[in-house]
Parts: sequence; C-alpha cells; structure tokens
Amino acid sequence: MERRKIILDCDPGHDDAVAIMMAAKHPKIDLLGVSAVAGNQTLEKTTRNALNVCQHLGLDVPVYAGMSLPMVRQQIIADDIHGETGLDGPEFEPLKKKTEEKHAVDFIIETVMQSNDDITIVLVGPLSNLAMAMRLEPKIVPKIQEIVIMGGGYQLGNVTPSAEFNILADAEAAYVVFTSGVPVVMMGLDITNQVQCVPKTVERMDKIGNKASKLFADMMGFVMKTQNQVFGLEGSPLHDPTCIAWLIDPSCIELMEMHTEIELRSEKCYGRTICDYFKVTGNKPNSKVAVAIDYDKFWNIVEECLKLYN
Repeated sequence: MERRKIILDCDPGHDDAVAIMMAAKHPKIDLLGVSAVAGNQTLEKTTRNALNVCQHLGLDVPVYAGMSLPMVRQQIIADDIHGETGLDGPEFEPLKKKTEEKHAVDFIIETVMQSNDDITIVLVGPLSNLAMAMRLEPKIVPKIQEIVIMGGGYQLGNVTPSAEFNILADAEAAYVVFTSGVPVVMMGLDITNQVQCVPKTVERMDKIGNKASKLFADMMGFVMKTQNQVFGLEGSPLHDPTCIAWLIDPSCIELMEMHTEIELRSEKCYGRTICDYFKVTGNKPNSKVAVAIDYDKFWNIVEECLKLYN
C-alpha cells in the first residue's frame, strides 16, 4: 500500500487533536511532521497542545513551532470554544516531549524541496506557515503535490456572517495559498457542520476502551459544552478530521471544482471564500470544494482510526 506523505499544519484545538490522532496511525498516511501555528490559541499554547497529544499517545512524530502572528491583520483566537489552554478538558501528564529546533516554515521548505514532488500539505488552522514558506522560497510551489484545507465555505461563515475562522484569522495567507497554482481541496463549513459530534457519538467512541478513545471523549465532552453555550448546538462539528478522512477514503466526501477567491478589501466580507459554485465568472477552477459528506462513513473512519491504538 502506498502511503500518502503529509505535513499536518494545525492549531490544536480539539478537532485538530483528533486530526493528529487519525493521521499518525492510519496505514494509508505517512505523517512526516506536525507544524503548529497560532490560531485557536496563541502559538505557545497550540504548540504545547500538539506536544501533549503526541506524548500522551506515544506518537513518535516531530512537532515544529511556526508563525505566532498573522501576516498582516491583528491576531484573533478562539478561546470561547477551545478554552484557556486551547485544549481544555483532558488532563495530561507533565510534558517532556519538546519541539524541534527548526522553525515550522523552514521545516516545510526543506521537506518539500528534498521530496520527489509527493508531499501533501494538510492545513487545518490559519494558513500562515505555508503562505510564509511560499513567499520565503517560491521554488516549493511547483513541488507540492496537493494542499488539503479545512477552512472557508461556499455559503456562510461562523465568526462573521461571511467568514470562517481559519480563513478570517489570516486572510492574506489564504490569498497567497489559493493564488499559488497548487491544487487545493477545501473542506468548508458546508460539510463540516454536518458531522456533529453529539453525546451518543462520544459514547460510541468511548466504548473502544483505549487511551485514544478516552482522550477523544474528554476533549469532545468539553467542546460540546462550549459549542452549546456559544452557538446553541447540541454537539460540536468535527471540522479538521474531514481532511484526514478524505485522504483515507475519498469516497466519503463529494467535491466540486470551483474558482475560489479570498476577499481582502471588504469591511464586512473580509476573509470570505468566494466560491464560483455556478461558474458564472468564467474563471478557471483553482480548487475542489467539498459539497457533501457521507455521515456514517465519516464516523466509521474516525472509529477505525481510534481502534488503531489498541
């Protein structure tokens, strides 16, 4: 079986942590490293969370700290959802695992440049690290096999009426990535909101009875409460793992080719992913946008990944 080589760029974050758990163990994926970025919390906290997840589960995966601020805009975080640490809920043992000395941007550049053009970059936080890598070393752009993003949406936002958090947090970085010419697959709110983690989902995963399933239950139990307080939802959308699920089994998500632009100049629509769903502009598609997800198949993939920790 040929394993997909990926770099997972994330801002843990509860759903980011689940994405790490899935990518690190599945036999179809070769996780080369985790690069942390500021997003759901500050860089210090998101990096610590990535380290905690890897150490807790015994994952021999290098973790790199990356961009601490957006490229242009003022920083925003999502502590209302993810809590003071960015990963509130579970309790971790004292942290011994350390970040690599290399900066995440340098790690991305060097890994891609030394590759055989077979690296997929999976971005489930703000796109700052990859955008900076592209600007620092443009030679990586034609060597990236594919970029898979959790962010945006062809319909509505979740932080403003127009914009989703990961894109809004660094829209200029998103602009760099979407205009790079590298094939982009976009998992937006349109499908991630359909895979709500509800109490019966947590109960199902907790029954697996291993360290990973216990961590899943502790994390999602917390974030379901905050989603209810902030959005009035019964459960919590499991946004970021949709990227990993699609890499494992593309049949679980339906994609549609669209031309996607990142809005930078509008006061009210800043950070919107403008997706040409009906192809009215005549612009050549630069992305494949998720439009439907198989709910049962997705959760089966999540369960399959958690069972790999037995």
